Amino acid sequence: MQDPPAAPPASPSQQIPVSPNNPCPFLRGLVSGEYVGGHVVPLPKLTATIGSATGEKGLKERLAGVEIYLVALIANGLGPLRVFKSWWSGAVLDQLRNGPLDKHGAGSRILNVDGEVDESEITRLAEFGSDYTDPYDGGIDRGLNAQQITTYMNANFARAEGHRRPIDRLLMNGEWPVLLNIMGKGDGDDRYLSVAEVRALFVDQQFPQRIVMRLKQPRPVPSRFLRIFGGLVVGAVSAAVLALVVITQFPDQLRAALMAVPGQLPQTAAQLLPPPLPHMPTVKTARWLDQNWSTEDRHWFHHVSQGTTTFPVPYAWFVALEQPRIYLLSRPGLLSDSTYLERFGFIPSPKTIHTDKATLLRYGYVDSNDAPASTQSTSGKWPVENFDGLPVGFARLIGATDPATGAPQPDLIGLTCAACHTGSIHYKGTSIRYDGGPAMVNLLKLEQATGLSIAYTLIFPSRFNRFAARVLGPHATETRRAELKKGLSKAGDFVKAQAVTLSNLYNRVHQQDTEEGYGRLDALNRIGNQVFYTDMVASGLSPSEDNMHVRDAPVSFPPIWTVPWLLWAQYDASIQQPLIRNAGEALGVSALINLSPESSIDSLFRSSVDVANLDSIEKMLRGPNPFEQTPKGFGGLRSPKWPSEMFPGDDAWKIDPAKVKRGRKVYAEICVECHRGPVNDPEFDKQYPDLSFWSPKETRWKQNGPVFDEVQMSAKGMGTDPQQADVLNLRKVEVPGFLDFQPARDLGEFWGCPNMPAASPMMSYALALMIAVDRTAKKWMKDHKVSPAAQAEIWGTRKNCPNPGNGEEAPPYYRARPLNGVWATAPYLHNGSVPSLYWMLTPAAERPKQFCMGTRDFDPQQVGFHIDAGEKQTCAKGETPVSTVDSKGSPIPGNSNLGHSLEGTPGPGKPGVIGRPLKDDERTDLIEYLKTL
Repeated sequence: MQDPPAAPPASPSQQIPVSPNNPCPFLRGLVSGEYVGGHVVPLPKLTATIGSATGEKGLKERLAGVEIYLVALIANGLGPLRVFKSWWSGAVLDQLRNGPLDKHGAGSRILNVDGEVDESEITRLAEFGSDYTDPYDGGIDRGLNAQQITTYMNANFARAEGHRRPIDRLLMNGEWPVLLNIMGKGDGDDRYLSVAEVRALFVDQQFPQRIVMRLKQPRPVPSRFLRIFGGLVVGAVSAAVLALVVITQFPDQLRAALMAVPGQLPQTAAQLLPPPLPHMPTVKTARWLDQNWSTEDRHWFHHVSQGTTTFPVPYAWFVALEQPRIYLLSRPGLLSDSTYLERFGFIPSPKTIHTDKATLLRYGYVDSNDAPASTQSTSGKWPVENFDGLPVGFARLIGATDPATGAPQPDLIGLTCAACHTGSIHYKGTSIRYDGGPAMVNLLKLEQATGLSIAYTLIFPSRFNRFAARVLGPHATETRRAELKKGLSKAGDFVKAQAVTLSNLYNRVHQQDTEEGYGRLDALNRIGNQVFYTDMVASGLSPSEDNMHVRDAPVSFPPIWTVPWLLWAQYDASIQQPLIRNAGEALGVSALINLSPESSIDSLFRSSVDVANLDSIEKMLRGPNPFEQTPKGFGGLRSPKWPSEMFPGDDAWKIDPAKVKRGRKVYAEICVECHRGPVNDPEFDKQYPDLSFWSPKETRWKQNGPVFDEVQMSAKGMGTDPQQADVLNLRKVEVPGFLDFQPARDLGEFWGCPNMPAASPMMSYALALMIAVDRTAKKWMKDHKVSPAAQAEIWGTRKNCPNPGNGEEAPPYYRARPLNGVWATAPYLHNGSVPSLYWMLTPAAERPKQFCMGTRDFDPQQVGFHIDAGEKQTCAKGETPVSTVDSKGSPIPGNSNLGHSLEGTPGPGKPGVIGRPLKDDERTDLIEYLKTL
């Protein structure tokens, strides 16, 4: 085959200058040769001209024209107005650089930003090719076939790592393969792109003679067809672009709009978008308060596993997942990025505490040598690591086995005690952090984000490719990648099944969950749903749908300092046995457990719960016997002190001694009856010796431990929301017969609990949970061959029995705990429905009906979260409202802020009234005193 005779090349003076902002080599040749103009070119003309160069005929020519038209339509921009302008006026060839098709250096790099050719890159291009026989003159010609071009593009994409976009590899397919199609020599698999012709096109902006001959042939411009077609494309592109812009740039607004539309379809679509998250306040300074723990103790508590597998994927998968956001031209960050998880309310934590002092200070730690060591430190026995820099409360579970089969499991990831019981407040750029306080986390949003992250990874191939490269490495076999996708799909099916179960529950009972939000969680109903439904399903059972309950009793995470010395640990005075409480919490946060009827009896209730770590945490919290200290007092984890020294120039943080003195008197008059004497005020003990917490006359101390029997008050008498107390009081669950739950035997005979009922398939949730956790803990001790003496030490002196009541009032109850550290536990009441101490000490009817939680600054004067009388707050992006009524004015279950009201004389027929009204100065005096406890 002979190439037509070549026309004499045009001299540089005869060529039309080409703008450096036209980076396409083929278009540069068209402009230079005056086939099209160098500025605005109508799309039909541009399409017809390039179509001529292809040499295609008939349908192939029409299809090629459509492809060219679409590319030209978006070459200057993807916005609806830009696309419309291109359709109406044409493509602007000298404004293509930095447009949607510009790869910004991720391509061949033959042409730089100034329109100059890099000869070394042409030499590099040739290295990817081989020698071919020229079909026109029979000579040897260096070139690249389709496979070699693919290898070349892959290499270009690989070397751009660090500044490339996922779309860049796709854009390459519209460059070199198209050039091969237009300018290639030969046919079929033998077709190749000549390096010499590529060089002529880049350097001299000249086409081979065969292309020139095609371009000179007259070709009608199919303007009417393409204009109609283009109009349809403009509409479709505009709609698609608008949808993409809304989804990627305004997902929170779109989600809110969809949630407001009635019907299942928009509600389902809304759940496919990421949950809105608040922007974190700027932290200039951070500090952990001194609470009698060393840095080693604190870090161990933050990251030690209690055996939970909160997230439905292994540890390595979790840290490889990406955030559930969709971006057009960039990648989302990792789900495990600390800065992202902080938006769910978690506190940042260093990878290690064995680092320089400046790093420790950045995370709020004082140098460990300056921090007093706890007398019960166990961090040296069971060291923990946080190599991936996860926030406080995330723990890596190593060495777990399937509790049913004994098969080893990969490292798993779960939340530990610290996730919900580590507090922090913000004040003007300062983050004040303390252990044992109520966390301000939003676990529901984290669950939603994790589920969407898994779903997006399964849906979008580019996401899965990046995920697989992180988990398996970049050179993993297709077999291993397929196995990984199968495992991730299983996790996705689990998440989907959970969502379907909840949806069916809502439809069945015609009730939705009460929003938990930041700092609140319906822990007891969640535990019941996990153990008596989800765990049963995972074990191959088909539990009754009635075992699922809506999450309608959210509570504020309780402070846990002092708790090991209190007889009743729960808000509702329902559990006194510490290990039962702690192991039950671990099961509720998704510890593995075997409830399978296919297993041997001996393997039932085998679990991943780590009783040893739970016992060690309890010992660290508890500390030494307070009656063996001089003076008497609690060791272990102490409540945080009011940090006025952190703000020496701020009057709002200063303590007024005169107010404290007056407030102490108000406390002795009003608060002592239920909360008893303060645990750490020697002046109170001196002035009111008979009311002292440590007085021999304090009859509520039980010396078999010792433990302190808190005052119990009925929920009705307190007037507070009964929803949480009713969970264990009223909820029932169905237990399969093969599990052999017998309250009279399991609780009556072993623990000595009186008046236990006979076995029944449908039984009290409280009794069922007590038996299930009891069996789980005993199974762990048996498997680990714990001696009877060691078992007795772990169990302690408290029984696993239901609350017999106070003999005066009907259940359910709430218990009144000592008020040490109360300043650091906002919002108040057990359900977190009162924003500050100021409003807690006002008559219940005057309290705010709605406020917002998330990232708000702490108010040191109201002591909590500021809200003015009569104010109705508008929540910032991502914050959650705590509201007593819904949009129709109906009470929201679990959210009442009534009760514990200082408004008159207590007595029969006055539920919720606990004392006389306080004058304004008495209120401020009492608040000032409570700051010092």
